[in-house]
Amino acid sequence: MTVEAKRISEISWKKWGPYVSNREWGLVREDYSENGDAWNYTNHDTAEAKTYRWGEEGICGICDDQQMLVFSVGFWNKKDKMVKERFFGLTNGQGNHGEDVKEYFYYLDNTPTHSYMKMLYKYPQNAFPYEELIQKNASRGKEEAEYELIDTGIFEGNEYFDIFIEYAKESQHDILIKITVDNKSVKDAPLFIMPTVWFRDTWSWGYDDYLPSLNKISDDCIKIEHKDLSLKNFYAKSSARLLFCNNETNNVRLYTVAESDPYPKDSLNNFIINGNKDGINLENKGTKAAFILDELILAETTQIFEFRLSDKDLADPFKNFSKIFDQRKKEADEFYQNIQKGIETEDEKLVQRQAFAGMLWNKQFYHYNVDKWLKGDPFEIRPPKSRKEIRNFDWKHLSNADIISMPDKWEYPWYATWDTAFHCLSFSLIDPDFAKQQLKLFTLDWYMHPNGQLPAYEWNFSDVNPPVHAWAVFRVFKIDECMKGKPDLEFLESVFQKLLMNFTWWVNKKDRNGNNIFEGGFLGLDNVGVFDRSAKLPNGERLEQADATSWMAMFSLNMMRIAIELAQYNHVYEEMATKYFEHFLAIANALDSMGDEGFSLWDEEDEFFYDALCRKNGDPLYLKLRTIVGLIPMFAVEVIDDEILQKLPLFKERMDWILENKPELAALVSRWEVKGENSKHLLSLLRGHRLKRLLYRMLDEKEFLSEFGIRSLSKVYENDPFEIELNNVDYTVKYTPAESDSNMFGGNSNWRGPVWFPINFLIIESLQRFFFYYSPDFMVEYPTGSGKYSNLDEIAASLGKRLSNIFLEDENGKRAVNGQYPRFQEDKDFKDYILFYEYFHGDNGRGAGASHQTGWTGLIAKILQPRLEQKELAVKETEAAK
Repeated sequence: MTVEAKRISEISWKKWGPYVSNREWGLVREDYSENGDAWNYTNHDTAEAKTYRWGEEGICGICDDQQMLVFSVGFWNKKDKMVKERFFGLTNGQGNHGEDVKEYFYYLDNTPTHSYMKMLYKYPQNAFPYEELIQKNASRGKEEAEYELIDTGIFEGNEYFDIFIEYAKESQHDILIKITVDNKSVKDAPLFIMPTVWFRDTWSWGYDDYLPSLNKISDDCIKIEHKDLSLKNFYAKSSARLLFCNNETNNVRLYTVAESDPYPKDSLNNFIINGNKDGINLENKGTKAAFILDELILAETTQIFEFRLSDKDLADPFKNFSKIFDQRKKEADEFYQNIQKGIETEDEKLVQRQAFAGMLWNKQFYHYNVDKWLKGDPFEIRPPKSRKEIRNFDWKHLSNADIISMPDKWEYPWYATWDTAFHCLSFSLIDPDFAKQQLKLFTLDWYMHPNGQLPAYEWNFSDVNPPVHAWAVFRVFKIDECMKGKPDLEFLESVFQKLLMNFTWWVNKKDRNGNNIFEGGFLGLDNVGVFDRSAKLPNGERLEQADATSWMAMFSLNMMRIAIELAQYNHVYEEMATKYFEHFLAIANALDSMGDEGFSLWDEEDEFFYDALCRKNGDPLYLKLRTIVGLIPMFAVEVIDDEILQKLPLFKERMDWILENKPELAALVSRWEVKGENSKHLLSLLRGHRLKRLLYRMLDEKEFLSEFGIRSLSKVYENDPFEIELNNVDYTVKYTPAESDSNMFGGNSNWRGPVWFPINFLIIESLQRFFFYYSPDFMVEYPTGSGKYSNLDEIAASLGKRLSNIFLEDENGKRAVNGQYPRFQEDKDFKDYILFYEYFHGDNGRGAGASHQTGWTGLIAKILQPRLEQKELAVKETEAAK
């Protein structure tokens, strides 16, 4: 076992980490407006002067696990209008495709305990084009490409700095910091470097009047005093100017009032930009402080700056500095060498390691107490009454203050529950304990609603995500068991008990007519449908959703499988396994016959699953739009070894009774009564014929199959858009392979064509499960129309390769993800730094959407694990079950 692997179980090694958001402005938590306009209540330009209530932001920031103290770095090139203390981006209203960060930064390395971390920020040497980016994007429509930072020409002539920021922990509370500045230009260039520490404001709200302090000890040391922290000192290797102020709002500047704290948080910026000393505390103390390094970086040279946060009083804090860094880097290399055994190419290792780095860097301290947010704080002006009606008013129990894996710490610096489920699959390869902790977190009483609903995301906790939590719980449980050699039954059982409540919530709230047909709303797929699926239809129509119903069938099988696992240790759970088996059968029957409605969501003519509108007169109207909604029934699949059934006599007896007494149900759901290879039983919504017909569409390059995975909408709608008239309104859906051309759900993501990793990953896993039952004899034409046939395991492997080809170098050394910019494809200082976007162009693989959504796109790390190891894992799972 490597040194880092041994450290993972030591919680104190995770006390400090990259838990600082890249953006705190423009968030629901910080919005105290009358109309709920979070994007404009706080914005980028006011952020430097406003103290936040719920969290902090910074460039490459680190903090403790309760964010008492924050460290981050600011920069100034002597031309910008402000010190670069946070990444710039457009708001949802400013971007022609929604909110979008307009900076280039890359997560290059990280370990599960954050013992070693590295990232890169590319900082221009000329004035940052803030206004140009805003104006150019404002002038563009949704059918046009976004105007990016590279389009401004600011990187021409290599007039920029590569700034590498690295951390290495000497011990749990002793953190070494190295900033390496590489001047890429042929000209000397000035650079202010501002390593900054500050306390999150916990004293201004009326709950705790304790005031921590920062004080000058010498030109190269800041004393840190906080009753809840063990850190004592912040050291700089070279003597530098020290500036102190407070983490307090500049009320004079923002609200034109007469009084404000004499040393507000923007005082450091004001001193550096225009020499204003008024806000600097000349007594050299405060709650925010920075070393100020005014440097000239010579042309094409590299300069290194060293700092240290320590719980020790050190006479020589930089003794053995390089040795410690080298040791932690070596330990990180050894850890990943062990993880990456069997990966053949260096390029695959590079992509996977940066994917893991992105996952780890996107951890964030997330703080939100809805009840306090609604009521307001004792020392602050009471929020307007309207806020109690805008959002989240029925989530007063929710009180979060934890380290959580975020989708993207700039674009989505708030959790989304179904995103987290996918994150945990990748985390399970490097830190299964963290993966389990994340999954359990959302089922705790101060997250989960008393009615059993899991919180969706802070813009609307009551929205509905696909119910994939149980799937992730069991997958992580099995991976953890294989890695450690023993099952964590306490984890599985405790989460299962809470998921019982969540399942019941779905049944009670989303099955309107009690017919096992579910109407989950948008279900995370934003604009995939004809219209906004979360909105009420005007004339009383009801949308019956193939995906909502299929997700619930999958949820039923996941719960059944967990119960079967637990029943092998406690037979009480056999009854629960039976309960979910029968739920699955009822949903399968409803999907086929729509309960009392008498029609099926499976269209016999097109041989595809569609959503349907149920009109007042009872006549259904198929929405014959081929999207991934029609592929989701594949996900409801489970294979059970006959040997397990023999250990569960009550469960087997009930299965046999249904087989004998309800043949109409048995006929609907696969061939579970027929043992497959090695005496396996299949439970699925799809019999062999329907599976093949779905695959016929899915594997057609003229429809869903792209060179880079499975598209979210059939490509046939590119030249022949889907059209329908409803209530005198014409609706059109066209295949759009990249950014959205619709405002539906904000317009900042698109499910009408691009490749999305979470759905593709579930497709691959489903094919593998079907293969596990059917064996190699079940062959399908792949691609459709090619005359070539492959088994399901081969197709799953091929789809994984297509997804990998988004990131890996092709025969010309180019990466599809890097898109149309030659510099990103050819420049050695750009081409091998990988961004893991939200989704990908359905035809050329270009990255689109949030550029750092390593969350679920981090699934590429799991996909790149060698197939041999994945097969070995499947064997271990079977052996563990026996």
